Amino acid sequence: MTHEELEVELRKLNPRERARLAAALLNSLEELSDEENARLWAEEAERRHDDLRTDNTAGRSATDVFREIRERLGG
Repeated sequence: MTHEELEVELRKLNPRERARLAAALLNSLEELSDEENARLWAEEAERRHDDLRTDNTAGRSATDVFREIRERLGG
């Protein structure tokens, strides 16, 4: 079964069952070793870097992001 097929089947569960499954999957991530966590974060960083390099949209500076956050928080 492919990931897509599995997702289609899982979406057929009622909301309570989906929530339980989601919680179980999230909890399973806490069981990862430090090495596995580091590997997954490195893969995510590479994916984001590739997205920024190949996408026509520009990233935002940290200064702009933090300024916007302060404005939204009223400070």
